[in-house]
Amino acid sequence: MTSPADPPNGAGASGPGLKLLAVTACPTGIAHTYMAAEKLAQAAESLGHSMKVETQGSIGAENVLSDNDVSEADGIIIAADKDVDRSRFVGKRVLVVGVADGIHRPQRLIEQVLDASVYEGDGSGAGRGGASGAAASGGGGGSKGRSVTYKALMNGVSYMIPFVVVGGLLIAVSLALGGDTTSKGIVIPDDSFWKTVNDIGSIGFELMIPALSGYIAYAIADRPALVPGMVGGWIAAHGELYDSEAGAGFIGAIVTGFLAGYLVLWIKRVKVPKFVQPIMPIIVIPIVATSALGLFFIYVLGEPISWVFEQLTDWLGGLTGTSAAVLGIILGLMIAFDMGGPVNKTAFLFGAGLVSKNPEVMGACAAAIPVPPLGQGLATLLRRRMFDDQERETGLAALFMGFFGITEGAIPFAAARPARVIPANMVGGAVAGAIAGVASVEDNVPHGGPIVAVLGAVGGVPMFFVAVVVGTAVTALVTIGLMSVGGGAGDSGGAVGVAGAASDSGGVGGVGGAGATAGGAGATAGAAAGGGSGAASVAAEPVLAGVGGGGDRAAEACGAAGARKAVASQSGAGEADSGGQVLSGYLTEQTVKERLAADGKDAAIREMAELLAATGKVTDAEELVRAAFAREDQGTTGLGEEIAIPHAKTDAVTAPVVGFARSPEGIEWGAPDGTKARLVFMIAVPEADAGDEHLRILALLSRKLMAEEFRERLLGAGDVGAMLGVLGEIE
Repeated sequence: MTSPADPPNGAGASGPGLKLLAVTACPTGIAHTYMAAEKLAQAAESLGHSMKVETQGSIGAENVLSDNDVSEADGIIIAADKDVDRSRFVGKRVLVVGVADGIHRPQRLIEQVLDASVYEGDGSGAGRGGASGAAASGGGGGSKGRSVTYKALMNGVSYMIPFVVVGGLLIAVSLALGGDTTSKGIVIPDDSFWKTVNDIGSIGFELMIPALSGYIAYAIADRPALVPGMVGGWIAAHGELYDSEAGAGFIGAIVTGFLAGYLVLWIKRVKVPKFVQPIMPIIVIPIVATSALGLFFIYVLGEPISWVFEQLTDWLGGLTGTSAAVLGIILGLMIAFDMGGPVNKTAFLFGAGLVSKNPEVMGACAAAIPVPPLGQGLATLLRRRMFDDQERETGLAALFMGFFGITEGAIPFAAARPARVIPANMVGGAVAGAIAGVASVEDNVPHGGPIVAVLGAVGGVPMFFVAVVVGTAVTALVTIGLMSVGGGAGDSGGAVGVAGAASDSGGVGGVGGAGATAGGAGATAGAAAGGGSGAASVAAEPVLAGVGGGGDRAAEACGAAGARKAVASQSGAGEADSGGQVLSGYLTEQTVKERLAADGKDAAIREMAELLAATGKVTDAEELVRAAFAREDQGTTGLGEEIAIPHAKTDAVTAPVVGFARSPEGIEWGAPDGTKARLVFMIAVPEADAGDEHLRILALLSRKLMAEEFRERLLGAGDVGAMLGVLGEIE
C-alpha cells in the first residue's frame, strides 16, 4: 500500500514528473534566498518535474505555497538558514538543508527528497541527516551555517538587550537625578519620584536574565521551551532560592537556557497516545520541563554555587594583609568576570563590608566596576566596522551605564562572545584595580564608577580616574585585538549580530548578528520572520549595514506582489533606454566600469564607492566605504558563481544608487563556492530611503545572475553601452 506521502509509482528523480515544492530563506533574506530558488526551479525543470518555490525574503514571502499546493506535493525541500514553519507540511516528505545546498546541489536535493522522512509534526525529524525538530534549523546537510548552539545563544542575547538598556538607563538616570551619597552607597529617598523610576528600572534588570535564558531555550525547542527557560533563568538569578547570597548571573542563565531547550527537545521525542498530543506543547511539556529544571537547579546546581560563594568570601578574607596591588588585581579580575554573578558579587560584598574600616579595598572595586561597560562601549567607537548597528547603540548605552557603575551594561557583549569579551574585561578590570590599590584610592560608599567620584565619595580622585581610564582603554584594545585575531565579530568567526530579529533589514541584537552563514551573507540572530513557528534563529544582521530593523518586517510584508519592473530591454541591439539607465534608474552609464583596477576586496569596494561618487549622490565616500566594510564584517557579500554584491545603507548617499564593474582576473571575495568575483555590483541607499525598492532590485539581480548565459554575455559585453544593454534585460 502506498503512503499518501509517497510519490506516484515509478516516479524518480528524472521522471515521470513530480509535483515538488520548496521554501528558500536565509537570515539576510535577499541574494541567497532568490539564488537558491532559481537554482532549484531550474534543476526541477531540467529533470522533468514541476516545482513551486516560496521565497521568504526581506520584502516578504513571495509565491506563497497554498494548502492545495501542499496537499498535491510529492515532496518539499526547505533550503533555509533560519527557522521555517513546517506545521503546514505534516504528512509530507520534507527535506531540510541549508540555503547554500539549494544553490550548489539542487539536483541532488531533488533526488534526496524522494527518500526524506515524513514530517509528523512538532518534534519529528524532517530529513536532515538525523537532525530533528527545531534543532534542525541549525544548518546541516553540508551547510556552512551557524551551529544551533550559536544561533540559540545569539537569539537569547538579542532579546536580552532591550531589558539591559531600558533597565540600566532608568537606574542610571534615577541615581543621577535623585540619589544621595550616604554610608550605604548612593541612596534614593523612598518618598522620591526617582525611587519609583529606579524601581521600574530594577524590574527591567531583573527580567534581563530570564529573558536571556528563555529565548535561548525558545530558539532550540520553540514555544514549549519558553516558560521553562524563563523560570530557570529567574531561579539562576535569585540565589536566595538555593541559599546563596548571589545568583548565578548571566552565565547561569545561559546554562538554564540550554538545559531547558534540550530537555524540551528530549520530551518532544517521547511517544505519547494521540489523545495526549494536543496538550503536550501547552500543558505537559512546559509543566514537566519547568518542574524538572527548577528542581535540578535548586537542589543540584544551587549547592555548588552557594559553596563557591562562601569559599571565595573566605579566601578574600585571608588576603586583607597582602599587597594592595595584588589585592586590587584579584578584585578587578573578579568584578569583571561575570558582571553581577556570584564571583562579581563576592568581590563587591567583600569591599562593601570593609568600607568603614578599609575604604581602599572598596576603592579598588569602585575603579574596576565601570571598566567592562566603558571598555566595550569604547571598543564600539574605536572600531565601528567590527560591530553592527544595534551593537553600536548598545555600546553607547554601556558607556552611560558604566559612568554610573552598572557593570551589567557589558553583559550583552560578554554573552555574545564570551571567549573574547570576558578575558578583555578581566584584564582591564585587573589593571584598574591594581592602579587604584597602589595609589590607595578610597571609596567611602559601597558603589562604583565615575559617579561616586563626581558626588565626592572618593579619596584620591585623580588616580581613581587614571585607573578607570587606563583599565577602560586596556579592555577596549584587548577586545578589538581578540576580535581581529578571531576574524570578525563573533566567537564563531563572523559578526555576532546582537541585533535583534533576523531579517535582511534587521539590526542585534542581532545582538543578531551576526557572520558566515550557509550562504555567506551575514549572521545573525533574531526571530524567524515569515516562519510562523515562532522559533527564532538569531542573529540579527542588517542586509544593508547602518541601521537596526525588524525581523517582523518580512512577515508583515507578506503578499508584496513581485518586483517593480526594471527598465525593459530594448529592441534591436538591446541597448538601454535613451537615458542610459537600468534597474529603475539606479544604475546609469556613470556607474558602470568595464574593468576594475583593484586586485583585492577592500580596494575594490573603495573603487566602487568612487564610481558611485561620480553621480553626485555620495556626500561622504569614506563613510560609504566604512558602511560597506561593516557589512562585509558581518559576512561576505561574495555570492558565488563569480558574483559579489557589496552594499550599504548610510546617509553618506542622498539617493539610491547602483554601480557595476567587471574584473576579468577575479577578486577573492570569500564566496561559499570558492570562486573569485568577476561581476561586482555595489548598492548604496540612504537610511531614510531604505524601503522595499532596493531590496527588490537586489532580488532581481540575484535571480537574473543565476543564469549562466546571462553572466557570460555580461562578461563578454564589449563596452559600457553593451553592458547596459545586457543589464536592461533584468525584469
